[in-house]
Amino acid sequence: MELYDQMELSEDQRNSSSYSPTKENKYLTKTNTDLNIDQQSMVETETLSDRHISIQSPLLSVETVRTTINDINYHKKLTTLSVITEFFPPDYAATGQLIEELVKQLEKKGIRIRVFTGQPGYAFTTAQAPALEQLGNIRVRRSRATQLWSDRIRGKAVNGILFTVRTFLHIIKNARKNDVFLLTSAPPFLSIAGYLTHLLLRFPYVCLIYDLYPDIAIALGVVSQKHWVAKLWWELNRRIWRASKGIIVLSPAMKERVVAICPEVADKVSVIHSWGDPELILPIAKEKNWFAKQHNLDSKFTVLYSGNMGRCHDLETILATAQQLQDEPIQFVCIGGGPKRESFIKDVTRLGLKNFLFLPYQDKSVLPYSLTACDLSLVSVESGLESLVAPSKLYPALAAGRPIATICPKDSYLRQLIADGKFGISIDNGESDTLSKFILKLKSDRQLAEKMGNAAREYLQSNFTPEIISKQYINVLEQAIN
Repeated sequence: MELYDQMELSEDQRNSSSYSPTKENKYLTKTNTDLNIDQQSMVETETLSDRHISIQSPLLSVETVRTTINDINYHKKLTTLSVITEFFPPDYAATGQLIEELVKQLEKKGIRIRVFTGQPGYAFTTAQAPALEQLGNIRVRRSRATQLWSDRIRGKAVNGILFTVRTFLHIIKNARKNDVFLLTSAPPFLSIAGYLTHLLLRFPYVCLIYDLYPDIAIALGVVSQKHWVAKLWWELNRRIWRASKGIIVLSPAMKERVVAICPEVADKVSVIHSWGDPELILPIAKEKNWFAKQHNLDSKFTVLYSGNMGRCHDLETILATAQQLQDEPIQFVCIGGGPKRESFIKDVTRLGLKNFLFLPYQDKSVLPYSLTACDLSLVSVESGLESLVAPSKLYPALAAGRPIATICPKDSYLRQLIADGKFGISIDNGESDTLSKFILKLKSDRQLAEKMGNAAREYLQSNFTPEIISKQYINVLEQAIN
């Protein structure tokens, strides 16, 4: 039978600066004598910092006591976090923008943030940013620029390797200054630097996996599954994940994939979705939207694809849909860049399609207007890649309050989100007929479009705001240091 203990502190102790009735960092309690519920006992209490406090504890009846001695645990709060990522604003890369929003939320919680990143090298209008920047309690340190053939796969790989080497040196110098390191998968082998320095200095780190390599490279035919590079990479991943204090992935399917590769890390893998900011992105009627007016979208039914046009995204289904609807007053708008962008534009030109508008990445200040200058947003994932990537463009689209159509494999987690939120439709890869019919349905039924748009924003506000997601990150990071 458990014996319960309710401790009463003296007036001086209650008034001391070290005491807070709501503090999660409770004292670790041990008792050195047999407890008698009819007598008062001296309870010796100690904290992990080796401070000792003796307090009188009148032991009350079992029925009136609420806290067991075993439940009084020491819990260390996260105070300083180091984030390592190759991309960070003013670079437009989605991973960098997400990290910026995340660290700003964590700073609001009183956490000091140190970001180590590179100079703009993915999508940018400003090629050079300050080497050291202090934004409140967020310190951003940027390594030297590395932009060797940044528009080609090999060039990006070389740039990523050089950044990883600089990261290794940075962590060596700063390992003792932080509670924990958050290592992103940008570049994909960045966590190797964290793992090697961990072997030397034994600091805690958490892996944040945006894209799963080498699996993506294998799925895209860049490297064979039997190639020694793939086998070595998998082995490194297993070692890195085992040594980590936590692993964050962006979807349930990604968690299943990680656990399939390394079953022993199942308990340390957490699914935390990306997010959209409903305070930054508000629904704006197209007739009141300067961006829509500037590009003559305010009087046309507009279908928007905003974000990276990469090898993991299905653009072929979008192209086929636009071809089927070329005689309808429907405008397709593609905003962003990526490896498939130029070939996509060439295909549009080759087919003689006049219903496409291509625009570059927009500054963050423009996103509230560009994302709402449409009647339908598109999100796509190539077949076979559903457990390897998680499109972050979904979440800002939810905030915009517009219906969403996802083009994805049958077992994609996106289908469950659509079913739960009732804000759009999921379409199989290649099913352009289905997408065409859905677009025409929304065009003719504005009440349905408004209903789905409202549902999209409500679903985001209930599940995927920066406030909600940042708390989930704090939980994982504090588990890492406890």
